[in-house]
Amino acid sequence: MQAIGLIGGMSFESSAVYYRRINEMVRSKLGGLASAELLMHSVNFAEIVALQKAGDWNGAAHRLAKAAKGLEAAGASCILICTNTMHLVADAVAREISIPLVHIVDETATALKAAGRRRPLLLATRYTMEHGFYAERMKQQGLDVMVPDEGDRTIVHNVIFDELCAGKVLDHSRAALMSMIEKEKTKGADSVILGCTEICLILDPKKLPLPGFDSTEIHAEAAVSFSLRKVAPASRAA
Repeated sequence: MQAIGLIGGMSFESSAVYYRRINEMVRSKLGGLASAELLMHSVNFAEIVALQKAGDWNGAAHRLAKAAKGLEAAGASCILICTNTMHLVADAVAREISIPLVHIVDETATALKAAGRRRPLLLATRYTMEHGFYAERMKQQGLDVMVPDEGDRTIVHNVIFDELCAGKVLDHSRAALMSMIEKEKTKGADSVILGCTEICLILDPKKLPLPGFDSTEIHAEAAVSFSLRKVAPASRAA
């Protein structure tokens, strides 16, 4: 089993999901009391948010690259940035390390294409929905990403930062998100990307008006597949 390096804390609510799901997947695949070889560098999210608000993406890239290099030095065999938004600087981080960076956008695109989806609705932070890095990377893989209108983008962004990142899961916000999905379905969306690693806390991808793709789950699965290459399951008798 190869060690997985996680850059977490953005927010710690979703990082906890990564930790749990990766370990559950490893136990399911290997049996017995198996768990994942994990290394995590959890950053102070308030510092990262300040860089986002200032538009200091170079500073953010430097901060995450430093974390990635530390994880590599500690023995990680791959790196995950446990947030969609900060994949805006993923290429800059990847250039600073010599181990693979498992890219959440690429893995999600692969899952969408395998399911025959081509026009997904992206629900994410304002940075992810508006900056262009996400849609452009998906476009290079033949996907036409849709985003909600400006007012709905504000709602999604606020639900993420003001509620989910603070551990609040509110029924009225879930209803608002479901309404958005219904509206975008009428405009041609054929699927939904839960494109913020906290959105899985409020939306179940199996209970949406369109097929849902949880980027957190997809990313975790890709990390486990990388880690367990050539590893045989343990005896179930343990």
